[in-house]
Amino acid sequence: MLVAKFLQYIKYEKIYSSHTFVSYQTDLNQFKSFVESRSETFDPAKIDSLTIREWVISLMESGDNASSVNRKLSALKSFYKFLKQHGYVTQNPMKGIVAPKKSKMLPKFLREDEMDKLLVDLESPFSGDFEGVRDKLIIEMFYSLGIRLSELIGIKDENVDLAAKTVLITGKRNKQRLLPFGERLSTSIKEYKKLRNEEVPDRCGSLFVKKDGKILYPMLVYRIVNKYITMVSSMTKRSPHVLRHTFATVMLNNGAELNAVKELLGHASLAATEVYTHTTFEQLQKIYKQAHPRA
Repeated sequence: MLVAKFLQYIKYEKIYSSHTFVSYQTDLNQFKSFVESRSETFDPAKIDSLTIREWVISLMESGDNASSVNRKLSALKSFYKFLKQHGYVTQNPMKGIVAPKKSKMLPKFLREDEMDKLLVDLESPFSGDFEGVRDKLIIEMFYSLGIRLSELIGIKDENVDLAAKTVLITGKRNKQRLLPFGERLSTSIKEYKKLRNEEVPDRCGSLFVKKDGKILYPMLVYRIVNKYITMVSSMTKRSPHVLRHTFATVMLNNGAELNAVKELLGHASLAATEVYTHTTFEQLQKIYKQAHPRA
C-alpha cells in the first residue's frame, strides 16, 4: 500500500514528529475514503486534479475551515512528491491546485507592562518552593528566549552554558540553534538548579523536571503558563505560544531587525516572522501620542 510506504518514509527517514505523522495518516486516509466512495479502488496514478478539487469542495461544504483544508492539501502534496520521486506515478495531480485562502489571524501577545507586573511587580505570585521557582523560570524562559513548548521541555542540563550565557535549542525536525540570554535569566537558572539539585537528587537529565524527577509533559507546562497569565491578563488565549508571540513583539517594538528575530525564533522563512510586524504599530501609536500636539 503506497500510503503505508509514504507514512513509513516520513516517520523513519524524514523523522517527522509523531503529531505530524498522525495528522498525515488521518488526512491521507480521509482522502483515500473519498476516492473509494467514487470508485472501487484507490489508485494514486489514476487520480486527477478534478478529483482533488472535488475533495476540497466536499471538505469546505462539510464545515472544514481553510486552515484545516490547507493542512490536508499539504499532506497530499507531500504524498505525491514522494510517489513521483520513487517512480510510482508519472504525473503530479497537485499541480494547479490552489489552496483556499486563510483569514489572517494576528498573534495574541501580552504587553510589556503585563509581563513586568507578573515577573517583578506582583507580590510573590510564585511560591518559594521547588515548583514555584521552577514555574517562574519556565515563564522567564518563554519570555526571554521565544522558544516553543516542545523546545523548552527538550532542554537538557548539558544544553545550558551559564558561563557563555547560551542555551542550545533543538527545534522542528531536529534543527538546532544557539540562543543567548542575559544576566537575569542566568541568575534564575542558577537559583532553580541549586534548589532542584537539593530537592530532586534522583532525576532525568532534563533541565525542567517534576518533583518525582521525571521530565515535564506538555499539558502540565500549558497549565502552568495559563495559571500565571490569568493573573495579569483577561485575554482568552493563555498558552505558551502567547509568550513566544510576546517575545517576538517586544523584540521588534524595541528595534530588533526582522531577520534577527527570525533566527532567534527558528523560523524557516522570513514570511513566518513578518506576521509580527503589525505589532510595531503599538510603538508608532505611542510615538504619535507623545509627539503630536493634537494626538
